[in-house]
Amino acid sequence: MADELSLDEVVTFTSDLIRIDTTNRGGGDCEERPAAEYAAARLAEAGLEPVLLERTPGRTNVVARIEGSDPSADALLVHGHLDVVPAEAADWSVHPFSGEVRDGVVWGRGAVDMKNMDAMILAVVRSWAREGVRPRRDIVVAFTADEEASAEDGSGFLADRHAALFEGCTEGVSESGAFTFHDGQGRQLYPIAAGERGTAWLKLTARGRAGHGSKVNGDNAVTRLAAAVARIGEHEWPLRLTPTVRAALTELAALYGIETDLTGPSGVDALLEKLGTAGRIVEATVRNSANPTMLDAGYKINVIPGEAVAYVDGRYLPGCEEEFRATLDKLTGPDVDWEFQHREVALQAPVDSPTYARMRAAVEEFAPEGHVVPYCMSGGTDAKQFSRLGITGYGFAPLKLPEDLDYQALFHGVDERVPLEALRFGVRVLDRFLRTA
Repeated sequence: MADELSLDEVVTFTSDLIRIDTTNRGGGDCEERPAAEYAAARLAEAGLEPVLLERTPGRTNVVARIEGSDPSADALLVHGHLDVVPAEAADWSVHPFSGEVRDGVVWGRGAVDMKNMDAMILAVVRSWAREGVRPRRDIVVAFTADEEASAEDGSGFLADRHAALFEGCTEGVSESGAFTFHDGQGRQLYPIAAGERGTAWLKLTARGRAGHGSKVNGDNAVTRLAAAVARIGEHEWPLRLTPTVRAALTELAALYGIETDLTGPSGVDALLEKLGTAGRIVEATVRNSANPTMLDAGYKINVIPGEAVAYVDGRYLPGCEEEFRATLDKLTGPDVDWEFQHREVALQAPVDSPTYARMRAAVEEFAPEGHVVPYCMSGGTDAKQFSRLGITGYGFAPLKLPEDLDYQALFHGVDERVPLEALRFGVRVLDRFLRTA
């Protein structure tokens, strides 16, 4: 079991990392190097030999390997990103980069996404060094840049240019899994991610005839774009159950004693309704989605522009990319062009694997009152880029959370924070899993 010092260090490391401002505003506007150097120093103190790697100056990644006791075993990647999304200090109860520890909670941007997990990894590795622990399989630790944007300077760069550092890795674990989900009925669920929807950020462009706003114009780019955006926003995507989501629904139905038919939309929608709050775990991943998010057209009220642009956040389930593309072709129609502004693959991981079973066992050891269930993330993580190396990704960043803390709302939200006991639980569970993985 992780030593007592690691339970204090995880708090210190979380707070320290939050105080290092690694805001990623997109377009290359970020510098992760100070946080990378901090993580590398903590690893070096544990006797490891971390490597710092950059595609762009200041956009630093850290990779280190812990040798396992079984040279025939496949290696496991454990990774976390160092960058965070922006935060407006005026909106927060505490300064978002203070890392303040108050009332049993660490406050600040990154407390849940995901400097908490970075700190857990560091705490576990250092505990092992003090105790002389060797895991069964090689553990490759990676702290990445640029996850909150394109990942081109982070996991994408590592996968494309430094694949040798991940030799032997067949599976990986990272953010957004094994956290307490309170169902409002007294049950505590612990969803472990075994899949991600694909990312399809789209740019729509409509062109027409520019002219005076007072004239008749049947070739109006804004009108064409608006019609396409409305069609996309109103589209009802068909039900598509992946193996991961089907497993989640099956386990939830059994847990709640609900008889259900998963062969059609009516049965799935009825189950989601009966599950109540617990249905939130899967409701966003039974279908593809496309949500219009930005519009850009014109420069003066009495001038009809010749071009209008919109942006759409699209997500598609594993195996559904071609259907997604065909649907967008139909919804945009002949007068509006669309293209991927950013695209990443959908992922799926087996829920009957030995690794998943060990994650489940680790959570159940320290939260015996909890119920572990699989789920598919509605968004994406660095696991997408690492999948290029044949690495199967899971979401496993364990936290035991109180019922009055809305974990999901804290992602990219105001007053992001994490309880100290949640971090300590995470260290114990992560340590238990990685020792036996």
